[in-house]
Amino acid sequence: MMKQRPIARRGPGPFLRAVAVAAVAGAMFGAVPARATTPTSGGGAAYAVAHDHHQQDANDIKFGPAPSVFPAGAEMAVLQGDPSVAGALFTVRLRFPNGYVLPAHWHPTDENVTVISGTFLVGIGDKFDRAALLPALRPGGFLTAPANVNHFATVKGRTVVQVHAVGPFQLTYVDPTSATAKATS
Repeated sequence: MMKQRPIARRGPGPFLRAVAVAAVAGAMFGAVPARATTPTSGGGAAYAVAHDHHQQDANDIKFGPAPSVFPAGAEMAVLQGDPSVAGALFTVRLRFPNGYVLPAHWHPTDENVTVISGTFLVGIGDKFDRAALLPALRPGGFLTAPANVNHFATVKGRTVVQVHAVGPFQLTYVDPTSATAKATS
């Protein structure tokens, strides 16, 4: 009687690997619509927000004036989602001129900020204070601004940051009169 060798299992066979590669490629290049479910938090219980694959080349991003809640001089581009919708994911880019100051404010949701270009400086507190600025963030730098925490910011050089969060996007100034303050100081 001949002894049988055990069959070595090394993962999916060539056919299944080809199907998986085709599915991923189709999702990436639009042949198959891609849907994702991302867990988010909202008042304790986790829930899911569905969203579609979205892709945009940096050269195609169109900036316009930022909403009037920002001091004059800021520009914004919405890359994904709708920042005004509660519970919806969104991603925006903000572009600031050299020396721009964002007075002390807070948001009702966490905001994740990535520096794309320039230098972004943030401080925690109830009023803008250059002495209280944290170490500068340069391109690739990242921070999470926690919900309901007073903070302020300024930039060195023309600076672009990307913000992604769960809506609604709201910016509430600690001192409401600072909303009309000069954008640079």
